[in-house]
Amino acid sequence: MKCKITRNAAKVLKRELDKEENKNKKLRVLVTHAHGDHAHYGLDLDTPKENDVIVSTDKEIDVILEAGQPFLDGVKIDYLYFPEEGFVITNPSQGNHGDH
Repeated sequence: MKCKITRNAAKVLKRELDKEENKNKKLRVLVTHAHGDHAHYGLDLDTPKENDVIVSTDKEIDVILEAGQPFLDGVKIDYLYFPEEGFVITNPSQGNHGDH
């Protein structure tokens, strides 16, 4: 499984992961809702469970993905400052473009 994190997103995520209360946690990307040919995504800080895969990224952030969930393979995490500040999670390999 693959996961891409942009430079903007990595900066924000590292600040959160470096907090004392998050020392033993990793970033989890999850499908909050799937319908038809696309999904909506969410982020959480969590510890790996039995059915999870840990994916290393080029930004030195390990990401937890649920094994066997096709909408998660190839997911991309970005952080935008305009028009609104926040994370945008898409999966170009699944045809998910835009704010999902």
